[in-house]
Amino acid sequence: MDLRLKDKVVLVTAASRGLGAASARRFAEEGARVAITARNGEKLSALAQAIAKDTGAEVLPIVGDVTRPADIERMVQSTVDRWGRLDVLITNAGGPAGGKFLDLKIEQWDAAVQISLMSVVRLCYAALPHLLKNDPPQRGAIVAITSLSVKQPVDNLMLSNSVRMAVIGLLKTLASELGPQGIRVNAIAPGWTRTERVEELMQGRATANHTTIEEELKKQAAAIPFGRMGDPDEFADALVWLASPRASYVHGIVLPVDGGTIKASL
Repeated sequence: MDLRLKDKVVLVTAASRGLGAASARRFAEEGARVAITARNGEKLSALAQAIAKDTGAEVLPIVGDVTRPADIERMVQSTVDRWGRLDVLITNAGGPAGGKFLDLKIEQWDAAVQISLMSVVRLCYAALPHLLKNDPPQRGAIVAITSLSVKQPVDNLMLSNSVRMAVIGLLKTLASELGPQGIRVNAIAPGWTRTERVEELMQGRATANHTTIEEELKKQAAAIPFGRMGDPDEFADALVWLASPRASYVHGIVLPVDGGTIKASL
């Protein structure tokens, strides 16, 4: 299926590894022009070169931190300066710290709000003027990478469980406001996917439980109906479709990509 993404301009944040990197690669394979951002410039540039070489697509690396307002403005403006437009915004950021309520400090709550909520708010403010310049009826799409925690709380992830719900409230409201103007707004909720972030969480569990990462990965996989964690490429397939014109009547949803982990809908 042609996803009608050829020559579309896409911005993917936190894209130097994991779900962001897999998504950026899949957009490039569909013929999109892709701007990718991350804090690690060396890793980001290497990824951009690899994707461009493998796909023939134009890839623009932009070093920046989504918790810094000036960096967000520069990410969006650099993308528009390069290609003259913006069609798709993919918001993504590293997850907040793990921990139970009594183990967390107020400063960690503040940091979680900045990375998980305010990064999305600021990216939308920066991107919307450019999306609205596109021709109707489909002016563009915003997709936020969230977590299965917005549907089903995850043990020991108090900050993620709490703050990401605010992101869904933001997106649901934006969907109502922006739908009439031809901009689709959706969220995608990955379940347990074998990424560096998940391995870091499993390392924390292993340390607490006096086990190994592999043992913790197996225990988590056993709780998934498929009996395994997802692959980043499987997630990227779903995200790129959701962001594409092929999903033209899909709006205001949270799409789980979790192998059936979520047991009930809210």
